[in-house]
Amino acid sequence: MPDKTNTGTLYLIPIPIAEGALQTLSPEIGQYTGKIAHYFVEDLRTARRFLRSLHKELVIDNLHFSEIDKHTGPDKATLRQWLKDGHDVGIMSEAGCPGIADPGADLVAVAQSMGANVIPLVGPNSLILALMASGLNGQSFSFTGYLPVKEPLRSKRIKDLEAISVKENQTQLFIETPYRNDHLLADLLKNCNPKTRVCIARNITTPEAMIKTKTIAEWNKAIPQLGKAPAVFLLLG
Repeated sequence: MPDKTNTGTLYLIPIPIAEGALQTLSPEIGQYTGKIAHYFVEDLRTARRFLRSLHKELVIDNLHFSEIDKHTGPDKATLRQWLKDGHDVGIMSEAGCPGIADPGADLVAVAQSMGANVIPLVGPNSLILALMASGLNGQSFSFTGYLPVKEPLRSKRIKDLEAISVKENQTQLFIETPYRNDHLLADLLKNCNPKTRVCIARNITTPEAMIKTKTIAEWNKAIPQLGKAPAVFLLLG
């Protein structure tokens, strides 16, 4: 086993999934971010703004940031060096929980391979919150990320997920780039069985949140305009 005596700890720091919704975070996040000086972040401006919202007197220039490149991924060598030097390191997603539908998992894998302690802190996750409120099967579920954009792959993927859901009694979760929300809903309505249940969870944790579960037949009677709000889609055949 690697010697963890002088190795830093990796903290997974959730960010509110709604602007300014600090009430959705555990108090311990403020305790740890008041001490951590080394961070991996998806967006530097978002991370700085978030830390200032927690710590009004924090001197941001005293902190060290490594921004995760959207194309090449995180700088794993920097993480290894920071941990070897004994620094505690925080990972912050753009929103939600690090390691879930974001590149944080690659950094966690590095820390695990080094034998470093990895500590997930408590905060909101849109996938779990949507599943909790959907009334669909929470005993067996699968998150598949983004569906194909182009046809015929998109329709085929929807039908395949519905077939898996029916066979396994398994809730299928997926997401879409917000400006394509309405297109995805239209494709679900077109390709799924009328009895299949679909939950739309939009703007979770905001005052405008909508989490509704209906059959395809029921959705077709009154199709909502979702717009560009962040949304999670759940399906159970």
